[in-house]
This record gives sequence, structure tokens and C-alpha cells, in this order.
Amino acid sequence: MAEGWARYLHGDSLDVYSAGTASHGVDHRAVRAMAEEGIDISGQSSTDVGEVLDVPFDLVVTVCDSARESCPVFPGKGRVVHRSFDDPPYLAANDTSEEQAMVHYRRVRDEIRDFVEELPRLFDRRE
Repeated sequence: MAEGWARYLHGDSLDVYSAGTASHGVDHRAVRAMAEEGIDISGQSSTDVGEVLDVPFDLVVTVCDSARESCPVFPGKGRVVHRSFDDPPYLAANDTSEEQAMVHYRRVRDEIRDFVEELPRLFDRRE
């Protein structure tokens, strides 16, 4: 969802990459949550972080605690910023209906949007 928001909100000013510590498919509920906002992430793919180690990033953002703990060191002068979001699949694991599960995805989707809206400011600010 973060990649989708970054491309949608800042695709004209930022080169957006997304990679994870483990490759997996795009969650169908995340696709649904983003589609509700008019953003199609169904074509996104899961890239392993090892595939982007040679990219000279200005900013690396980790969005979950496990990624923060296992994020490799990227060469260059790029900044690393961590912002943890709840994991919707984990939260929805015991929900008994699709609509109950979607409540988690929508909340996290909106929290990610709020964070991604502020991304350009992170290039100038030291946290």
C-alpha cells in the first residue's frame, strides 16, 4: 500500500521502489482497500530487498518492525527512516467476515496515506 500511495501522491517527483525482506504476492485485501481510493496496486509485485541493494537511495523507509530489524545497510549517503504500521493480515487473521477484516486494511491504508503525504519533507528534516 505504501508503494501505491507513493506513486499516486509523488510519482511525478520521486522515484519509488518497494522491496521486502521476503517475497510474496500482493494481498487481495490490500488491493481492494486501495481500489476503494481509486488506486490500482494489483500489478505491483513483491521484490526482495537484495535486488535493490545497488540503488543509491536518498531515503529508505521501513514500514514494519521486522523490516527495520533485518534491513540491510545501503551504500551511499541515504537516510533510513522507520515508521511502523500495524500488519493488516495479522489483525484480520481471526475475523469471521470479509468486512470485519477490511476494517483493519482501511485503517492502515489511511495511516499509510497520511505518512506518505509527508515523505517529501523527510528529505529536508532530521528526525
